[in-house]
Amino acid sequence: MVKRITIIEGHPDSSKVHFGHALVEAYAKGANEAGHEVKRLSVAELDLPFLRSKEEWEADTSSQPIRQSQDAIAWADHLVVVYPMWHGTMPALLKAFFEQVFRPGFAMSKDESGKMWKKQLTGKTARIIVTMGMPALFYRWYFRAHSLKSLERNILAFCGIGPIKSTLIGMVENFDDNKIKQWMAKMNKLGQRAA
Repeated sequence: MVKRITIIEGHPDSSKVHFGHALVEAYAKGANEAGHEVKRLSVAELDLPFLRSKEEWEADTSSQPIRQSQDAIAWADHLVVVYPMWHGTMPALLKAFFEQVFRPGFAMSKDESGKMWKKQLTGKTARIIVTMGMPALFYRWYFRAHSLKSLERNILAFCGIGPIKSTLIGMVENFDDNKIKQWMAKMNKLGQRAA
């Protein structure tokens, strides 16, 4: 079945020399080869101010780049979020992206009572791909994948996205050419399956 895929590239540096960018390229190539439709959002290329109050978050004052990002997410059947782990979590710019884009009225809305949140993005699936310097198993075991779980539970699932799968790629700074090729092949296959 052909799927519509939106890939969110969460590295805050817009230069294209990062391992995460190569992962995005391999995933998109595999998806295109299999006939899936692909849109890409590069967080580094968006003008994203940081929110500073609840009122700013609730106000519908989103800019054109934020509305275009919302349109790309609304269009998609499957979301792919790719980012490097910085200080144990996602980079601040990617967090700002989620805060700006996943606003009330788009990602969730209040029910009739005004007390409970209704999920607005149900029916979408997601894959989160995180690169890191530490071993991925150590992150899962010792740190209990705390920041990954926060993204899954408190942002994506809270808005109705699921199931959510993850791929953790550890020790990236030690990769040789062979290891890089192995990961590119894995990403290509994930893209072909829209998984």
